[in-house]
Amino acid sequence: MLKRFEPWFWVLAAILLSRFIGMTLFPFVDTTEPRYAEIARLMAETGDWITPWFEPGVPFWGKPPLSFWAQAASLKLFGLSEFSLRLPAWFATIGIIWLTWCLAKHARSAVVARWSTLVLSTMALTYISAGAVMTDTFLVFGTTLSLVSVWFVLSGRSDYWRWWFFVGLAVGLLSKGPLAVVLTVTPLVLWAAIFRQRLQPLKKLPWLLGSLLTLLIALPWYVLAELKTPGFLDYFIIGEHFSRFLDPGWAGDLYGSAHNRPKGMIWIFWLWASFPWGIIGLVGFGFAAARGTTKGIFTDAVQDASTLYLMFCAITPMLFFTLAGNTLWTYILPSLPFSAILIAGWVSQLDLRPWSRIRSGAVWLAPILITLFVFIGVSGVKPLKTEKQLISRYESIQRQGDSPIFYIGEMPFSARFYSLGDAVEVTSTEFDSLLEAEGYDRVFAAIPNDEVNAFLNRQSPDTQKLGENKRYQLFSIDLQPSKSQNGVVSPELNSKSG
Repeated sequence: MLKRFEPWFWVLAAILLSRFIGMTLFPFVDTTEPRYAEIARLMAETGDWITPWFEPGVPFWGKPPLSFWAQAASLKLFGLSEFSLRLPAWFATIGIIWLTWCLAKHARSAVVARWSTLVLSTMALTYISAGAVMTDTFLVFGTTLSLVSVWFVLSGRSDYWRWWFFVGLAVGLLSKGPLAVVLTVTPLVLWAAIFRQRLQPLKKLPWLLGSLLTLLIALPWYVLAELKTPGFLDYFIIGEHFSRFLDPGWAGDLYGSAHNRPKGMIWIFWLWASFPWGIIGLVGFGFAAARGTTKGIFTDAVQDASTLYLMFCAITPMLFFTLAGNTLWTYILPSLPFSAILIAGWVSQLDLRPWSRIRSGAVWLAPILITLFVFIGVSGVKPLKTEKQLISRYESIQRQGDSPIFYIGEMPFSARFYSLGDAVEVTSTEFDSLLEAEGYDRVFAAIPNDEVNAFLNRQSPDTQKLGENKRYQLFSIDLQPSKSQNGVVSPELNSKSG
């Protein structure tokens, strides 16, 4: 039975399975992954499936819960680990790739469909997001499901796809919110403005019952979330969907900081996200322009309904965020399935050397480079912004009567996750007060590297350095030193953590 699968399928399977390396070995690096991982961990721990919690007592209003539901469920099934938290995104990516294959095969050909899956799965952002704790992958599954479904309806199919359009909208609303509707409706409006005469099949969509289905799936959570933590709708709808993008210096973000990018930066992000295929496509377009064949390319595109549909789906995220200053490269992800089909249509025709060698090598470029980065990161050659090693060092020597780790200043999200919420954020003044109070045999402190000298000047000789990483040094202070310890200079740890 295995012989029925063609070589391209085994290449695709190898690419997707290779992502397991990073999913298993690479620690959560601040800030996105450990922040969302801790929210999912708290959901699984508390059993509160309505309100995602940023930390105990602080609701997280920044995103709907679908990704957290999936991650928390994975924790329940497979236990607490980086791999189990990343696994839902991997399955969502497989769904996106399958939808891309369906659309490419219908709108193009089987050959283009095969190349579309290879191009999409080996784009840098797709490969990374397939094994990352983030919300965007679930959003893209929803928008891709809706846009693929509506194309099948426009092409004359009136089967189950007409219902999946509304399910996709619900998935998007529960993944990222109203943005999903914008990313779905915009390319349809642009396409309809040109091909008005081809809109008749849209009447086959069950608009009333389908809309009720979308509301039935998505609306209950929004109502319950507002009832449980009043103020959610105002922050999420107005703040996250208008202020965040219209105000580059938006100070209303409760959970992070605004990213003030130059307007139009989203188009540069597309090159990064689609690496290496976006660059290959632009180079190929440059060769076509040099030969004077681009006029024919544009003429064919304008006249072909499927090409324009794919193009509008691909450029909508960039159009929407062009004037926004607060952007991230992950906002490109909804574009990639359709970008991949357009690029694959050209790549699949490259049968002459050296292009055939270039396309074969490009399939492995991003997976190899990203996997190499994983090995460099876990080897310690390149220090990472993660507290996993310091927390592990503390846990290896912790005994009854010891304090939790006190992080001086702002505590990283990875410290919250890897300490299972036990690490405590304090100021220098608060920490000094802790030392004067009775209650702990030993006190542990993670001190920012630039504050270590000032910290040591205030401490007794019984302060011991236990490890360090890129940002912090871990110290213990024995509040009940033995006679043999008095007056002894604190030794350095023979081997450094992290």
